[in-house]
Amino acid sequence: MSDHREPGKTILRYNANERTNHWIVAILFFMAALSGLALFHPALFWLTHLFGGGPWTRILHPFMGVAMFLFFMGLVVRFWRANLFIANDRLWLKRIDRVMKNQEEGVPPIGKYNPGQKLLFWTLLLCMLGLLVSGVIIWRAYFSAYFDIGVIRLGALVHALAGFVLVTSIIVHIYAGIWIKGSVGAMLHGWVSRRWARKHHALWYRQVAEKESSSDRVGKKG
Repeated sequence: MSDHREPGKTILRYNANERTNHWIVAILFFMAALSGLALFHPALFWLTHLFGGGPWTRILHPFMGVAMFLFFMGLVVRFWRANLFIANDRLWLKRIDRVMKNQEEGVPPIGKYNPGQKLLFWTLLLCMLGLLVSGVIIWRAYFSAYFDIGVIRLGALVHALAGFVLVTSIIVHIYAGIWIKGSVGAMLHGWVSRRWARKHHALWYRQVAEKESSSDRVGKKG
């Protein structure tokens, strides 16, 4: 990936490790989603050809799901603090009509993530936890023998519902990333323009600017 950094005009939003973690989760999500859909309904069974057939799809799907969860937890560890709600978030949501029209003047400044992104973050975490627990319950090769049929049926229902919410949320995530110009680029090369940061995440921009100012003062003293 090329470096889009322009000295003095851009700031780092995501480092290489964060971007790599994100794209690994994204790839595993699509693999787990496609294999899950293949096993969910006979009309979609043809998707098993992507994974070497029905038996291999049944074998690989849960392992891909566990891997997705573990890598997603890497993102949770990195970003959970930035996704805690603050007072301005409630006011931002009240004026979301302005945000949707790209008229953000008068909208309260927010941190690194807007309230919509925060809601998505916690929704994804709940879905991932639901998929993990229910997936273990219905994992025939290793764990389902430890549960009675009623629990297994409930697990299958929870797994399907959590999967549906997860897929729907990711579709919204992709749409929002494309709609807000600069968001996809930030996850590709890591950098955003200062103008973009001031417009969409003013509180976060101020924090970054203050750190840069502090570093400059320390550097001059040194």
